[in-house]
Amino acid sequence: MISIGIVGYGYWGPNLARCTSESERCQLVAIADQSPAALGRAGKRYPAVQLHQDWRDLVADPAIDAVMVATPVSSHFEIAINALRAGKHVFIEKPITPSAFEARLLIEEAAKRNLTLMVDHTFVYTGAVEKIHELVTTDAIGDVFYYDSTRVNLGLFQRDVNVIWDLAVHDLAILDHILDLTPVAISASGTGHFSGRPENMAHLTVFYPRGVVAQINVNWLAPVKVRQTLIGGSKKMIVYNDLDPIEKVKVYDRGVTVGGGSDDITELMVSYRTGDMWSPHLSFREALIVEIEHFADSIETGTAPMTDGHSGLRVVEMLEAAMRSLRQNGSPIDLMPLARAS
Repeated sequence: MISIGIVGYGYWGPNLARCTSESERCQLVAIADQSPAALGRAGKRYPAVQLHQDWRDLVADPAIDAVMVATPVSSHFEIAINALRAGKHVFIEKPITPSAFEARLLIEEAAKRNLTLMVDHTFVYTGAVEKIHELVTTDAIGDVFYYDSTRVNLGLFQRDVNVIWDLAVHDLAILDHILDLTPVAISASGTGHFSGRPENMAHLTVFYPRGVVAQINVNWLAPVKVRQTLIGGSKKMIVYNDLDPIEKVKVYDRGVTVGGGSDDITELMVSYRTGDMWSPHLSFREALIVEIEHFADSIETGTAPMTDGHSGLRVVEMLEAAMRSLRQNGSPIDLMPLARAS
Protein backbone atom coordinates (compact mmCIF):
# COMPACT_ATOMS: atom_id res chain seq x y z
CA MET A 1 0.00 0.00 0.00
CA ILE A 2 1.25 3.44 -0.92
CA SER A 3 0.83 5.95 1.91
CA ILE A 4 -0.67 9.21 0.65
CA GLY A 5 -0.72 12.68 2.20
CA ILE A 6 -2.96 15.37 0.70
CA VAL A 7 -2.16 19.07 0.90
CA GLY A 8 -5.31 21.15 0.45
CA TYR A 9 -8.85 20.21 1.49
CA GLY A 10 -10.84 22.94 -0.24
CA TYR A 11 -12.57 22.33 -3.59
CA TRP A 12 -10.68 19.38 -5.12
CA GLY A 13 -8.95 17.92 -2.07
CA PRO A 14 -12.07 16.12 -0.77
CA ASN A 15 -12.38 14.31 -4.12
CA LEU A 16 -8.75 13.22 -3.95
CA ALA A 17 -9.24 12.05 -0.37
CA ARG A 18 -12.37 10.05 -1.20
CA CYS A 19 -10.86 8.35 -4.25
CA THR A 20 -7.58 7.63 -2.47
CA SER A 21 -9.42 6.04 0.43
CA GLU A 22 -11.49 3.93 -2.00
CA SER A 23 -8.44 2.70 -3.92
CA GLU A 24 -7.10 -0.73 -3.02
CA ARG A 25 -3.59 0.43 -3.95
CA CYS A 26 -3.26 3.45 -1.68
CA GLN A 27 -3.81 4.43 1.94
CA LEU A 28 -4.79 7.95 3.01
CA VAL A 29 -2.70 8.77 6.08
CA ALA A 30 -2.59 12.58 6.37
CA ILE A 31 -4.32 15.79 5.27
CA ALA A 32 -2.97 19.34 5.57
CA ASP A 33 -4.87 22.58 5.22
CA GLN A 34 -4.32 25.99 6.79
CA SER A 35 -8.05 26.36 7.42
CA PRO A 36 -9.26 24.96 10.78
CA ALA A 37 -12.75 24.60 9.29
CA ALA A 38 -11.42 22.49 6.41
CA LEU A 39 -9.46 20.31 8.81
CA GLY A 40 -12.59 19.92 10.91
CA ARG A 41 -14.49 18.58 7.89
CA ALA A 42 -11.61 16.26 7.03
CA GLY A 43 -11.42 14.96 10.59
CA LYS A 44 -15.13 14.11 10.67
CA ARG A 45 -14.88 12.22 7.40
CA TYR A 46 -11.54 10.50 8.12
CA PRO A 47 -11.10 10.21 11.91
CA ALA A 48 -8.04 7.95 11.64
CA VAL A 49 -6.11 10.35 9.39
CA GLN A 50 -3.45 12.71 10.78
CA LEU A 51 -4.32 16.39 10.37
CA HIS A 52 -1.80 19.22 9.88
CA GLN A 53 -2.36 22.94 9.59
CA ASP A 54 1.17 23.37 8.15
CA TRP A 55 1.85 21.38 4.98
CA ARG A 56 5.55 21.24 5.89
CA ASP A 57 4.74 18.87 8.75
CA LEU A 58 3.01 16.52 6.33
CA VAL A 59 5.88 16.63 3.84
CA ALA A 60 8.38 15.88 6.63
CA ASP A 61 6.54 12.74 7.77
CA PRO A 62 8.72 9.71 6.89
CA ALA A 63 5.65 7.45 6.85
CA ILE A 64 4.28 9.18 3.75
CA ASP A 65 5.33 7.83 0.35
CA ALA A 66 3.56 10.34 -1.90
CA VAL A 67 2.07 13.83 -1.66
CA MET A 68 -0.97 15.07 -3.54
CA VAL A 69 -1.15 18.83 -4.03
CA ALA A 70 -4.63 20.40 -4.29
CA THR A 71 -3.94 24.02 -3.43
CA PRO A 72 -4.10 27.30 -5.39
CA VAL A 73 -1.84 27.21 -8.46
CA SER A 74 0.48 29.87 -7.04
CA SER A 75 1.53 27.48 -4.25
CA HIS A 76 2.05 24.35 -6.36
CA PHE A 77 5.76 24.79 -6.98
CA GLU A 78 6.82 25.45 -3.38
CA ILE A 79 4.94 22.47 -2.01
CA ALA A 80 5.92 20.10 -4.81
CA ILE A 81 9.64 20.95 -4.84
CA ASN A 82 9.86 20.46 -1.09
CA ALA A 83 7.99 17.17 -1.31
CA LEU A 84 10.36 15.91 -4.00
CA ARG A 85 13.38 16.98 -1.96
CA ALA A 86 11.92 15.03 0.94
CA GLY A 87 11.86 11.91 -1.24
CA LYS A 88 8.11 11.87 -1.92
CA HIS A 89 6.40 11.06 -5.17
CA VAL A 90 4.17 13.97 -6.23
CA PHE A 91 0.71 14.24 -7.79
CA ILE A 92 -0.31 17.84 -8.63
CA GLU A 93 -3.70 19.28 -9.47
CA LYS A 94 -3.79 21.00 -12.88
CA PRO A 95 -2.04 23.09 -14.06
CA ILE A 96 1.29 21.80 -12.79
CA THR A 97 2.75 25.25 -12.01
CA PRO A 98 2.14 28.92 -12.87
CA SER A 99 5.16 28.96 -15.19
CA ALA A 100 7.06 26.69 -17.55
CA PHE A 101 10.29 27.59 -15.73
CA GLU A 102 9.00 26.13 -12.48
CA ALA A 103 7.60 23.06 -14.26
CA ARG A 104 11.04 22.33 -15.70
CA LEU A 105 12.59 22.59 -12.23
CA LEU A 106 10.11 20.03 -10.89
CA ILE A 107 10.81 17.68 -13.80
CA GLU A 108 14.55 17.94 -13.18
CA GLU A 109 14.17 17.36 -9.44
CA ALA A 110 11.94 14.31 -9.91
CA ALA A 111 14.31 12.81 -12.49
CA LYS A 112 17.35 13.43 -10.28
CA ARG A 113 15.69 11.59 -7.38
CA ASN A 114 14.01 8.89 -9.52
CA LEU A 115 10.57 9.93 -8.26
CA THR A 116 7.19 9.95 -10.01
CA LEU A 117 5.83 13.38 -10.92
CA MET A 118 2.25 13.31 -12.22
CA VAL A 119 -0.22 16.03 -13.19
CA ASP A 120 -3.93 15.68 -12.47
CA HIS A 121 -5.28 16.09 -16.00
CA THR A 122 -8.38 14.12 -15.02
CA PHE A 123 -10.17 14.18 -18.38
CA VAL A 124 -7.35 12.18 -19.98
CA TYR A 125 -8.38 9.25 -17.77
CA THR A 126 -12.09 9.30 -18.63
CA GLY A 127 -13.56 6.50 -20.68
CA ALA A 128 -14.76 9.07 -23.22
CA VAL A 129 -11.36 10.62 -23.92
CA GLU A 130 -9.67 7.22 -23.97
CA LYS A 131 -12.17 6.10 -26.63
CA ILE A 132 -11.58 9.29 -28.65
CA HIS A 133 -7.84 8.68 -28.39
CA GLU A 134 -8.39 5.16 -29.73
CA LEU A 135 -10.56 6.38 -32.61
CA VAL A 136 -7.98 9.02 -33.59
CA THR A 137 -4.84 6.88 -33.27
CA THR A 138 -6.31 3.87 -35.11
CA ASP A 139 -7.32 6.11 -38.05
CA ALA A 140 -11.01 5.25 -37.50
CA ILE A 141 -12.02 8.85 -38.24
CA GLY A 142 -9.27 9.46 -40.81
CA ASP A 143 -7.18 12.61 -40.87
CA VAL A 144 -8.24 15.03 -38.14
CA PHE A 145 -9.42 18.35 -39.56
CA TYR A 146 -10.52 20.24 -36.45
CA TYR A 147 -11.30 20.15 -32.73
CA ASP A 148 -14.04 22.55 -31.62
CA SER A 149 -14.81 22.77 -27.91
CA THR A 150 -17.34 24.73 -25.86
CA ARG A 151 -16.65 24.62 -22.12
CA VAL A 152 -18.87 27.18 -20.39
CA ASN A 153 -20.84 27.60 -17.17
CA LEU A 154 -21.89 30.17 -14.57
CA GLY A 155 -18.88 30.44 -12.21
CA LEU A 156 -16.78 29.18 -10.47
CA PHE A 157 -14.70 32.40 -10.38
CA GLN A 158 -11.09 31.74 -9.36
CA ARG A 159 -8.86 34.17 -7.51
CA ASP A 160 -5.41 33.37 -8.82
CA VAL A 161 -6.10 32.15 -12.38
CA ASN A 162 -8.32 33.31 -15.23
CA VAL A 163 -10.78 31.24 -17.24
CA ILE A 164 -8.05 30.07 -19.64
CA TRP A 165 -5.96 28.55 -16.85
CA ASP A 166 -9.07 27.12 -15.18
CA LEU A 167 -11.10 25.69 -18.09
CA ALA A 168 -9.06 25.78 -21.32
CA VAL A 169 -6.35 23.77 -19.57
CA HIS A 170 -8.63 20.71 -19.85
CA ASP A 171 -8.85 20.95 -23.64
CA LEU A 172 -5.14 21.61 -24.02
CA ALA A 173 -4.42 18.46 -22.00
CA ILE A 174 -6.90 16.44 -24.09
CA LEU A 175 -5.35 17.74 -27.32
CA ASP A 176 -1.86 16.88 -26.05
CA HIS A 177 -3.09 13.34 -25.39
CA ILE A 178 -5.14 12.54 -28.51
CA LEU A 179 -3.17 14.30 -31.26
CA ASP A 180 0.23 13.06 -32.36
CA LEU A 181 1.04 16.58 -33.51
CA THR A 182 3.09 19.44 -32.09
CA PRO A 183 1.21 22.76 -32.12
CA VAL A 184 2.88 25.49 -34.17
CA ALA A 185 1.05 28.59 -32.91
CA ILE A 186 -1.71 29.76 -30.57
CA SER A 187 -3.87 32.85 -30.37
CA ALA A 188 -6.27 33.99 -27.66
CA SER A 189 -8.73 36.78 -27.05
CA GLY A 190 -10.80 37.41 -23.97
CA THR A 191 -12.03 39.87 -21.42
CA GLY A 192 -12.98 40.33 -17.79
CA HIS A 193 -16.16 42.08 -16.77
CA PHE A 194 -15.46 42.71 -13.10
CA SER A 195 -12.86 45.08 -11.70
CA GLY A 196 -10.01 43.35 -9.94
CA ARG A 197 -10.96 39.94 -11.29
CA PRO A 198 -9.20 37.94 -14.04
CA GLU A 199 -10.63 37.30 -17.51
CA ASN A 200 -13.91 35.40 -17.29
CA MET A 201 -14.36 34.53 -20.98
CA ALA A 202 -11.94 33.70 -23.78
CA HIS A 203 -11.56 32.12 -27.21
CA LEU A 204 -8.41 30.21 -28.14
CA THR A 205 -7.20 28.94 -31.49
CA VAL A 206 -4.41 26.37 -31.62
CA PHE A 207 -2.75 25.79 -34.99
CA TYR A 208 -1.17 22.44 -35.90
CA PRO A 209 0.66 21.12 -38.98
CA ARG A 210 -1.34 19.96 -42.04
CA GLY A 211 -4.04 22.57 -41.44
CA VAL A 212 -5.39 20.99 -38.25
CA VAL A 213 -6.95 23.63 -36.01
CA ALA A 214 -8.46 23.60 -32.52
CA GLN A 215 -11.00 26.18 -31.38
CA ILE A 216 -11.71 26.48 -27.64
CA ASN A 217 -14.48 28.61 -26.14
CA VAL A 218 -14.37 29.03 -22.34
CA ASN A 219 -16.66 31.20 -20.23
CA TRP A 220 -17.57 31.66 -16.55
CA LEU A 221 -20.59 33.82 -17.41
CA ALA A 222 -22.78 31.42 -19.37
CA PRO A 223 -26.42 30.91 -18.31
CA VAL A 224 -26.09 27.13 -18.74
CA LYS A 225 -23.33 24.57 -18.35
CA VAL A 226 -22.07 23.18 -21.66
CA ARG A 227 -19.30 20.64 -22.15
CA GLN A 228 -19.35 19.72 -25.83
CA THR A 229 -16.59 19.00 -28.31
CA LEU A 230 -16.80 18.37 -32.05
CA ILE A 231 -13.96 16.55 -33.79
CA GLY A 232 -14.02 16.44 -37.57
CA GLY A 233 -12.14 13.82 -39.55
CA SER A 234 -11.84 12.89 -43.21
CA LYS A 235 -13.72 9.60 -42.63
CA LYS A 236 -15.94 10.21 -39.61
CA MET A 237 -16.84 12.88 -37.08
CA ILE A 238 -17.20 12.78 -33.29
CA VAL A 239 -19.52 14.60 -30.91
CA TYR A 240 -18.33 14.41 -27.30
CA ASN A 241 -20.86 15.67 -24.75
CA ASP A 242 -19.45 15.19 -21.27
CA LEU A 243 -22.80 16.03 -19.67
CA ASP A 244 -24.66 13.21 -21.44
CA PRO A 245 -25.10 10.50 -18.79
CA ILE A 246 -25.32 7.62 -21.28
CA GLU A 247 -23.95 8.44 -24.75
CA LYS A 248 -21.05 10.78 -24.08
CA VAL A 249 -19.37 9.94 -27.40
CA LYS A 250 -21.22 9.67 -30.70
CA VAL A 251 -19.49 8.81 -33.98
CA TYR A 252 -21.09 10.04 -37.20
CA ASP A 253 -20.35 8.56 -40.60
CA ARG A 254 -20.66 11.96 -42.22
CA GLY A 255 -18.34 14.10 -44.25
CA VAL A 256 -17.55 15.99 -47.42
CA THR A 257 -15.78 14.78 -50.55
CA VAL A 258 -14.31 17.25 -53.01
CA GLY A 259 -13.55 15.92 -56.48
CA GLY A 260 -13.02 17.08 -60.06
CA GLY A 261 -9.97 17.22 -62.23
CA SER A 262 -10.17 20.82 -63.31
CA ASP A 263 -8.00 23.60 -61.97
CA ASP A 264 -11.04 25.86 -62.09
CA ILE A 265 -12.41 25.97 -58.55
CA THR A 266 -15.92 26.60 -59.91
CA GLU A 267 -15.89 23.13 -61.51
CA LEU A 268 -14.91 21.23 -58.37
CA MET A 269 -17.53 18.69 -57.37
CA VAL A 270 -18.59 18.63 -53.72
CA SER A 271 -20.51 15.64 -52.40
CA TYR A 272 -21.83 15.02 -48.91
CA ARG A 273 -21.81 11.68 -47.14
CA THR A 274 -24.53 10.98 -44.56
CA GLY A 275 -24.31 7.58 -42.93
CA ASP A 276 -25.04 5.97 -39.60
CA MET A 277 -24.39 7.26 -36.10
CA TRP A 278 -23.18 4.94 -33.37
CA SER A 279 -22.22 5.37 -29.74
CA PRO A 280 -19.27 3.19 -28.68
CA HIS A 281 -19.15 1.39 -25.36
CA LEU A 282 -17.24 3.39 -22.75
CA SER A 283 -15.81 2.62 -19.36
CA PHE A 284 -17.79 4.55 -16.77
CA ARG A 285 -15.35 3.88 -13.97
CA GLU A 286 -14.61 7.12 -12.13
CA ALA A 287 -11.70 8.82 -13.85
CA LEU A 288 -10.07 10.04 -10.65
CA ILE A 289 -9.87 6.50 -9.24
CA VAL A 290 -8.39 5.28 -12.55
CA GLU A 291 -5.91 8.13 -12.38
CA ILE A 292 -4.87 7.46 -8.79
CA GLU A 293 -4.29 3.78 -9.52
CA HIS A 294 -2.25 4.80 -12.58
CA PHE A 295 -0.20 6.96 -10.20
CA ALA A 296 0.32 3.91 -7.98
CA ASP A 297 1.39 1.83 -11.00
CA SER A 298 3.93 4.46 -11.99
CA ILE A 299 5.39 4.55 -8.48
CA GLU A 300 5.65 0.77 -8.26
CA THR A 301 7.02 0.15 -11.77
CA GLY A 302 9.06 3.32 -12.26
CA THR A 303 7.37 4.01 -15.60
CA ALA A 304 6.28 7.52 -16.58
CA PRO A 305 2.55 8.24 -16.18
CA MET A 306 0.52 9.36 -19.20
CA THR A 307 0.24 12.84 -17.70
CA ASP A 308 3.78 13.18 -16.44
CA GLY A 309 5.71 16.37 -15.78
CA HIS A 310 6.55 16.78 -19.46
CA SER A 311 2.87 16.64 -20.36
CA GLY A 312 2.17 19.26 -17.70
CA LEU A 313 5.01 21.40 -19.06
CA ARG A 314 3.66 21.30 -22.63
CA VAL A 315 0.25 22.42 -21.42
CA VAL A 316 1.70 25.27 -19.34
CA GLU A 317 3.79 26.42 -22.30
CA MET A 318 0.58 26.72 -24.33
CA LEU A 319 -1.15 28.53 -21.47
CA GLU A 320 1.70 31.03 -21.21
CA ALA A 321 1.69 31.57 -24.97
CA ALA A 322 -2.09 32.07 -24.88
CA MET A 323 -1.65 34.75 -22.21
CA ARG A 324 0.96 36.54 -24.33
CA SER A 325 -1.45 36.50 -27.26
CA LEU A 326 -4.26 37.77 -25.03
CA ARG A 327 -2.12 40.74 -23.98
CA GLN A 328 -1.36 41.42 -27.66
CA ASN A 329 -5.02 41.51 -28.69
CA GLY A 330 -5.04 38.02 -30.15
CA SER A 331 -1.82 38.08 -32.18
CA PRO A 332 -0.69 34.48 -32.85
CA ILE A 333 2.28 33.33 -30.80
CA ASP A 334 4.80 31.01 -32.46
CA LEU A 335 5.21 27.78 -30.47
CA MET A 336 7.95 26.22 -32.57
CA PRO A 337 10.82 27.71 -30.52
CA LEU A 338 9.30 25.99 -27.48
CA ALA A 339 9.09 22.67 -29.35
CA ARG A 340 12.75 22.95 -30.39
CA ALA A 341 13.77 23.80 -26.81
CA SER A 342 11.96 20.74 -25.48
